[in-house]
Amino acid sequence: MKNIKIVIEYDGTNYCGWQSQTGLPTVQGTIERCLEKITWERMRITGSGRTDSGVHALGQVANFATASPLDAKTLLKALNSALPDDVSAVSAAEVSADFHAQFSSRSKVYEYRILNAPHPPALLRNRVWHVPEKLDLASMKEAAERVAGTHDFSVFASANITVRSAVRTVNRASVRKSREGIVLFQIEADGFLKRMVRMITGTLVETGKGKIGPEQFADILRSGRKTKNVVTAPPQGLFLKKVVY
Repeated sequence: MKNIKIVIEYDGTNYCGWQSQTGLPTVQGTIERCLEKITWERMRITGSGRTDSGVHALGQVANFATASPLDAKTLLKALNSALPDDVSAVSAAEVSADFHAQFSSRSKVYEYRILNAPHPPALLRNRVWHVPEKLDLASMKEAAERVAGTHDFSVFASANITVRSAVRTVNRASVRKSREGIVLFQIEADGFLKRMVRMITGTLVETGKGKIGPEQFADILRSGRKTKNVVTAPPQGLFLKKVVY
């Protein structure tokens, strides 16, 4: 058996997230069905982590075991010929048997994109969160810096999560504006809770609107108490950018 690692790019608009769900379109399920047609094997792939419905990826990573005689390069070509237009296999490689897309990862990088403009987007409507109110980027940058470090992030997570610990270490977090005028929030951490990036982003936007200050943002994180200013950003602006091994 060979262990194949693939890097995947996808537009999550038409999918109910990454993880396979009976009767629903998912990215994992789509890839598995295509691989089964190519290898004639019952296929189960392991992803580096889940993404929510409507969330995109530039560098999702998965691995799978196969007895197929096809090499990684040929598998990659065959897979891309079978996948729909909104999912693409960027690369494929045979890796050691102990490689695991989720458990071998050291960190993940997410990027959230905000269009801060008076007019709503047409071409980017499924790629950004449109925020028409003017945002104070300096306040957002200062607040984002408070996220770095090891914290209990339960205040920035879905209320129904079931995890042993909500403590995560954020290696870096930053806010900047691209040359195209898109506000980019980028965060790298050793792990993420459900909705964590979207809730941090939504609360950063509350800071940018002047509803809370950077110190109040830090107080929310320290206290662990959800307030009306802990807002969940919509899914379409979020991208899984990279998985670090």
